[in-house]
Amino acid sequence: MVNQAKTSAPNLPLPQPTPPPPTPQVFGPVWTLLYGLMGYASHRAYSIGTSPLNLPGIISAARQGTTLYTIQLGLNLLWMPLFFGWNRPILATADVLALVGVNGYLAWLWGTKVDATAGWLLAPYVAWLSFATYLSAGTGYLNNWDLSGAYEKADGETKKKRS
Repeated sequence: MVNQAKTSAPNLPLPQPTPPPPTPQVFGPVWTLLYGLMGYASHRAYSIGTSPLNLPGIISAARQGTTLYTIQLGLNLLWMPLFFGWNRPILATADVLALVGVNGYLAWLWGTKVDATAGWLLAPYVAWLSFATYLSAGTGYLNNWDLSGAYEKADGETKKKRS
């Protein structure tokens, strides 16, 4: 549930939803694990799915999944500049919603048409993205969808302003 309390992560001095984002020390290990799972899932789905011994439908699903995987990497790359760099929480939230949708479909596609293990390996990533959607939308909502003041003032003096 979104709360008006001023819970600030060290890297974003704005009102944020509760529970707040994980600490920066959590992000490195979590993303390392998530990218490892994603990479292994894509390897399995492509290697198993494109085997010449498979039916054309399985090969097609594996290739379609590989295209979706590449698209989701681009969407993932875009979120951080949208949210932190350009202070566009609406676009960042739309981006992360697209990420959840693409990865949810990708997990289903690979899991049901190509390799069940590959599909399940994406489940933690989809869960993490769902929480990121909540944080992105919650932070945007609590700040009237305007993050431009995030770096303007701290302790009474002007800090780096982003627009």
